[in-house]
Amino acid sequence: MSDYREPARRASIKAWAEEDRPREKLLHKGRHALSDAELLAILIGSGNAEESAVALAQRILHSVDHNLYELGRRALDELMQFKGIGQAKAITIAAALELGRRRQLAELPRRPAITSSAEAHAAIAPLLSDLGHEEFWILLLNKANRLIGRERISSGGTAGTVVDAGIVFRKAILAGASALILAHNHPSGNLTPSDADIRLTRKLVEAGRLLDMPVLDHLIIAAHRYYSFADEGRMR
Repeated sequence: MSDYREPARRASIKAWAEEDRPREKLLHKGRHALSDAELLAILIGSGNAEESAVALAQRILHSVDHNLYELGRRALDELMQFKGIGQAKAITIAAALELGRRRQLAELPRRPAITSSAEAHAAIAPLLSDLGHEEFWILLLNKANRLIGRERISSGGTAGTVVDAGIVFRKAILAGASALILAHNHPSGNLTPSDADIRLTRKLVEAGRLLDMPVLDHLIIAAHRYYSFADEGRMR
């Protein structure tokens, strides 16, 4: 029988064998060798009187079923409910997850061509997928259907947000856009369009026709999934 022992739950990381310490492990084996809990432990730096940083990180991850997407949705005050996580550590966690989201956008070409709902989703999802409240955005496209900008139109509560058609098209015209795509999130995770979503889509599609500014699609985003009005034939 192996005499291997896992580091005690209450032991300080400094008391662990060097190869078991997250920072040293990253230094010698590379970042890909670390678990999510070990990476999170590096961010928070220390645990509390009862548990190490890794044990605390494991407990935080267990609370979201080890789902980093769900962790990204946690507000600062929710993170601070864990003993050993004060405001500074909560901000560090939130900042790291926000950098992850922004990296997803940075990996896109500077002006990607948007020719499908999947490409539109990739261009906007990092901004909307894990919000705890609803936001409405537009993707601005040039004549070649290349993305020239993203604009947030409104931000609301968990049940909806108000969208002003005048603001939508004013921003599109000022940006020199030739077409646009609508997008908003459903924090509930339900992708089914509401009656209000359907009415708004029809209203903006009609306004776009009058202004010679076609509205190509409307995406509803929930976590890593989306609903496309265009794919469902509902942009008429």
